[in-house]
Amino acid sequence: MENKENYVRRTQKDYTLSFKLSVVNEVELGLLTLTQVSLKYGIQGDHTVKKWLQKYGKFDWENQSPNHMPKSQEQRILELEAKVKLLEKQKAQLERQHHIADSKAVIFDMMIELAEQEYQIDIRKNLPPGQSKPSQKTGKKA
Repeated sequence: MENKENYVRRTQKDYTLSFKLSVVNEVELGLLTLTQVSLKYGIQGDHTVKKWLQKYGKFDWENQSPNHMPKSQEQRILELEAKVKLLEKQKAQLERQHHIADSKAVIFDMMIELAEQEYQIDIRKNLPPGQSKPSQKTGKKA
């Protein structure tokens, strides 16, 4: 391996944007693998190049497809169906949480009623119907 003699250990600040873009281009064209790029340019690990690919590459890492390729109608339908399933799961979870919260409110009301009956005290404030909402200030000063 002749490259070991020319191997230069680099630090993060050595990488210019043009260098990063050229490395990403080589990997995306399939000229070199991540390991080969790391050895060729003295980059200290595959993770650095992976981050560059995510940041500067043409691959859509979120949807696992190339950015420049338009999605077919079937792909779009599959994505939307997956999104619908996810939203249905989220809705079911929120409905369960809502049901639990309602049940807790009923139980707390029952506990307050039992405590009021057992100890013969008023725990809840008995406000007249007109005062159940906070009064609004009219802005007049006395």
